[in-house]
Amino acid sequence: MNIYLQLFGIFCKIGLFTIGGGYAMVPLIEDEIVRKRKWIAQDDFLDLLAISQSAPGVFAVNISIFIGYKLRKIKGSLVTTLGAVLPSFIIILTIAIFFNNFKDNAIVERIFKGIRPAVVALIAAPTFNMAKSARINRYTIWIPVVSAILIWLFGFSPIWIIVGAGVGGYLWGRVVSK
Repeated sequence: MNIYLQLFGIFCKIGLFTIGGGYAMVPLIEDEIVRKRKWIAQDDFLDLLAISQSAPGVFAVNISIFIGYKLRKIKGSLVTTLGAVLPSFIIILTIAIFFNNFKDNAIVERIFKGIRPAVVALIAAPTFNMAKSARINRYTIWIPVVSAILIWLFGFSPIWIIVGAGVGGYLWGRVVSK
């Protein structure tokens, strides 16, 4: 089968059935691209995740662009991005057209209340997998904990956390390599 059709199909399926945004897509993308098809190595996937999170824009679009580019350059990026975005676009357009008809429907409201906990789990799972893959241990666990506290409790901008982590990593590499 044509790799472009495969990429479009994979990202379209993931985009269609993922509720909760880009982070909920991570375990599905990882399963399809890294584990099942072995198109990208686990370490490369983690690097693409880090770049996608750091780049401006929507995470789901960023990760699809970077994976598509890694596999098939510009055409791959276009195909994976279209696959990831098209289902959401069609669903949101449909909801917008018919929103007034069911916005106060009790059944719809209950469905969304039931979906919320599943979305939290879909976002938490890749977080724990990334921590494990990034080799977070008892000596380094303070880094994500302090970062989360600085952002959540003290309102620090994630940009400053990323800049600080980059500078810290650079300096640590300079000290350790000497």
